[in-house]
Amino acid sequence: MEQPTGGTGPADVAGGAAESLDRPLPEGVRRKVVALVSDAFGGLTVGELPAQLRQYARFTPSRRAKFAGNAMAAALESDPVFRRRIGERIGQTQPELAGALESGAPPAAADPVDVAAAAYVLRPAGWVKLVAAAGEEVQRADAERADEETRHELERLREELAAARGQIRAETERLRAELDASRKEAESLQRKLRSALSEVKRGEAALRRSSAETDVVRAEAAAQVSAAESESRRLKARLAEAETAVEAGRRAAREGRSVEDMRLRLLLDTVLDAAQGLRRELALPPSSIRPADSVDAVEPGRMSPKDIAARALSETDPALLDQLLALPQAHLIVDGYNVTKTGYPQMPLEKQRLRLLGGLSVLAAQTGAEMTCVFDGAELAAPVLLAPPRGVRVLFSRAGVTADELIRQLARAEPAGRPVVVVSTDREVADGVAKAGARPVASALLLKRLSRV
Repeated sequence: MEQPTGGTGPADVAGGAAESLDRPLPEGVRRKVVALVSDAFGGLTVGELPAQLRQYARFTPSRRAKFAGNAMAAALESDPVFRRRIGERIGQTQPELAGALESGAPPAAADPVDVAAAAYVLRPAGWVKLVAAAGEEVQRADAERADEETRHELERLREELAAARGQIRAETERLRAELDASRKEAESLQRKLRSALSEVKRGEAALRRSSAETDVVRAEAAAQVSAAESESRRLKARLAEAETAVEAGRRAAREGRSVEDMRLRLLLDTVLDAAQGLRRELALPPSSIRPADSVDAVEPGRMSPKDIAARALSETDPALLDQLLALPQAHLIVDGYNVTKTGYPQMPLEKQRLRLLGGLSVLAAQTGAEMTCVFDGAELAAPVLLAPPRGVRVLFSRAGVTADELIRQLARAEPAGRPVVVVSTDREVADGVAKAGARPVASALLLKRLSRV
């Protein structure tokens, strides 16, 4: 909290000369001034208060002194009107003190701090001397109080010193007696020590001989343990290799049987579905088949082979893809980025994948065919957060493996005889899957078919 200093004003002039403080108010006087202003504060209306103090009008005197002390001190120093109003309140509450100050004869029995605080607010002639005298009185009282405390402390220390000296003398006598006893005991112990040292030397010599023998035995045991550990590690390594080989053989046998069984089962399902489809397509009454029906000829009203050849679908007709996917157990393998960069290369890769997979999901629901979409994963900096749509298997190639190689592996994994359709405009991919028995089609054909979804 800042301490106010004296100022000048109409009330501060006595005998034509303005009075002002040349040093801060003493702390006791400052606290008394704040208390006087806080008490007189409540007797003023809000309009009579300076603007910066109006927010404290509803505070109690104690809270006002605590939170608005600096503001009240500053307003008292800078606002003569406010100081005059506070002085009027003091004159009403302490008329004897105020009258004595105005007459220039403050009561001799009054507290110098109270006199100085009232003089600071009322500013009568000679108020600076009253404030300075109060400060000197406070300092003198503090000095007397400090001297008294110092005198008491000095007496206490003298008493403690006398007691300590008595204790030291008693302790000294006791230590001298203990020292004499210790000297006698030390002489006895020295004699015993010399006898013990001779025994120790003989024991050390025996210990050195025993340690040398122990070191020899320990070295031999360590060599034997090291050889045994080496042999044990070698046997464990051979055992682990044997167990690994046995497990690898068992796993290879199990995987081989599992893959072959799966391929045979899938091929059997394909043949059965094809046979059932062929039976439905060729379902004729048994009694209607005659040997003459096997003779190749053109009957009236039927198409000739040339007419049938004319109706063959083009390689760019989307209906061709529908016919291929209608085959029993058909499997459609799609070169993902090859298709998306053919159809919509301007889109980001993520949106390309989502658009293609959405179309394949609808196509899978329409045809019921198995569908696998392959993307190149060599450029991925992190795993792709992608939820595959229903009916579509989504694969990314591993590091060091291209999407083209993964597509060829998928085609070779299928059993011979199953309808496998591979969508890619890459000539190398098309030739590779064709050797594996798959049917390659262009990416544009799939894009045309998906545009109708």
